[in-house]
Amino acid sequence: MPSGKEIRNKIKSVENTRKITKAMEMVAASKMRKAQERMRAARPYGEKIRRVAANLAHALTEYRHPFLTQREVKNVALILITSDKGLCGGLNSNVLRQVVAHMKSWNTEGVKMRVSCIGNKGLGFMQRAGANVVSHVIGMGDTLRLEKLIGPVKVLIDAYSAGEIDAIHIGYTRFINTMKQEPVIEQLLPLSGEEVGVHKTKWDYVYEPDAKAVIDDLLLRYVEALIYQAVAENMASEQSARMVAMKSASDNAKNVIGELKLVYNKARQAAITKELSEIVGGAAAV
Repeated sequence: MPSGKEIRNKIKSVENTRKITKAMEMVAASKMRKAQERMRAARPYGEKIRRVAANLAHALTEYRHPFLTQREVKNVALILITSDKGLCGGLNSNVLRQVVAHMKSWNTEGVKMRVSCIGNKGLGFMQRAGANVVSHVIGMGDTLRLEKLIGPVKVLIDAYSAGEIDAIHIGYTRFINTMKQEPVIEQLLPLSGEEVGVHKTKWDYVYEPDAKAVIDDLLLRYVEALIYQAVAENMASEQSARMVAMKSASDNAKNVIGELKLVYNKARQAAITKELSEIVGGAAAV
């Protein structure tokens, strides 16, 4: 049995760890509220522009944007969104597990892949996996800014417009509630109306000043809005997962402290009993 001093040192160490995890839990809870507000504020716009853009996929317009044209898939791109920091449970590992499954599928089909990483964890994973990382952004912080996302993503959008890429997918963690986050990999381009439940109907919008100018701007905003929404969802999921993970760590530390105190009390009682026995034995010998 370890000595009383060793057990006291271990108890103190676990108590210090519990203080850290408790503080991180409170910080994550504060950040989680702000991230959820930002995510929920972006959802209505993202859903509306997604539906309008999906309707365009079946509209009878004289101008057909490259984003709406289906191609034979030989080259794909993936926008991978993860967190910059760890200590958030299985948040990153869950989405990376899905990414690996898609990578194996594409590799089996002979499809070449290039990746744009948003977040340090995904970037490190893709570099270790030997993927073709063409752009990345890290250090997003707690405040989401669209201008920081445009540069890395524009590399893939320009390649798609030039015909170098046949499809763009986006992988992130969708926020369901505080206790549940869902890893998602969905197709961003080319746009298909069926993906959002739009029926194939023959109709069209009225464009001013002309179809090309309106559709070009609209579909660019569509891509930006969906990427912004995905990053906002991932940030809300990250803070929720971190708060839950730190709460679990704090509770486990509390249980460990209780068990160590019980062991310490047993060791202390055994030492006292031993001393009393020695005193009684010595008195009897005299």
